[in-house]
Amino acid sequence: MTLEEAQQKVDFWIKKYGVRYFSEMTNLAVLVEEVGEVARIMARKYGEQSFKEGEDDNLADELADVLWVLLCIANQTGVDMTKAFNNNLDKKTARDKDRHRKNTKLDS
Repeated sequence: MTLEEAQQKVDFWIKKYGVRYFSEMTNLAVLVEEVGEVARIMARKYGEQSFKEGEDDNLADELADVLWVLLCIANQTGVDMTKAFNNNLDKKTARDKDRHRKNTKLDS
């Protein structure tokens, strides 16, 4: 699935099942909440914390929640994520093409 197709699927779902998009500010709050859930799992799975009894390691689902809300925000604000992602990749390449290779902190 392409980013464009993903944006279209989200838009279709919202219009069919979700009644309407939440406001942009509500979706920003939801995004922060979902990123926090990713952070919780990462802290338990890869950091020093342990999972609480009954807590699930549902990282894939939480990452998908983050993507969902990002696509909602993109749809609401008229952002073409394919174009935005490609532009961002070009920016990073121009800016950082040698930066990480020269970073001695990354030497094994």
